[in-house]
Amino acid sequence: MRPRLRSSLLWGLVGAMAFVVLVQGYDLAVARLPVGLPARLALAAVVGAVVASAAYATEHRLHRRT
Repeated sequence: MRPRLRSSLLWGLVGAMAFVVLVQGYDLAVARLPVGLPARLALAAVVGAVVASAAYATEHRLHRRT
């Protein structure tokens, strides 16, 4: 696996996990959300895919500047 692809996939995983943690924290601290666990995990997968895509698209630009 190419390093750029692996890095973007790991950033996607970090983004998905951060989303799950934030939703869970909001659920515990503020209010019970009417959304179930499968919907939360599906939305976390979408967030992870968006983060991975953004990381893949922009990583080469950031790497060139450093």
